Amino acid sequence: MTKTVSLREAWSGEANCLNCALRTSVLFSGLQEADFEHIHEPIDQFTLKPGAHLYLAGDTGEYLFTIRSGMLKLVQYLPDGSQRIVRVARSTDVLGLESLLDDRYQHDAIALHPTEVCRFPARLVRELGRVNPTLHHELMARWQRALTEADAWLTELSTGSARQRVARLLLRLVRDRETSECPLFSREDMGAMLGVTTETASRTIAEFKRQGLLVETAPNLFLLDIPNLRRLAED
Repeated sequence: MTKTVSLREAWSGEANCLNCALRTSVLFSGLQEADFEHIHEPIDQFTLKPGAHLYLAGDTGEYLFTIRSGMLKLVQYLPDGSQRIVRVARSTDVLGLESLLDDRYQHDAIALHPTEVCRFPARLVRELGRVNPTLHHELMARWQRALTEADAWLTELSTGSARQRVARLLLRLVRDRETSECPLFSREDMGAMLGVTTETASRTIAEFKRQGLLVETAPNLFLLDIPNLRRLAED
């Protein structure tokens, strides 16, 4: 179900947005009251079920998205039809930045868990960015963050042994969080992220569980032994 709020309501926190990625990501926090005189387009809030697409590669880029909660995978397909997950987007991440250049989306964005999303027109953000230097700077910072994340996935998660790659993935999924609790997803998806087979991903997770590096507290929800995983990742 889609809920529509105004950008002013989101900015002020009136629409139950105090904990929304629109505020915690600081994407719009630099707006001034006068900026809203020219804003008439709404923000749409909705929830995706696991496996649902947010957008498809090649779709016209009309919107940007912020993730309130949950997780999405960004997928590219190889000529042989196999998929490669190039990175995972989490709460407070901004997706669809290519739409700011009137470009088409570069990936399939697919929910890994129930995921709450806010959608707002790219045209609106372009207009605000032209007149608000703070917002423009934040957009550039978001773009750089996405590039840095993509580089990290390429260098950290595509090199080393399978055990090292899985350890690095687990650590990346809980980075910047106050808890070591880590939600996981299918071993097929893990294999596509790490460039290993589904069987190798499954076998490595089972090994980590036996060694106490992972403690399952609910289906596909684990507490991580971060110090030992970090040592393994760095070996």
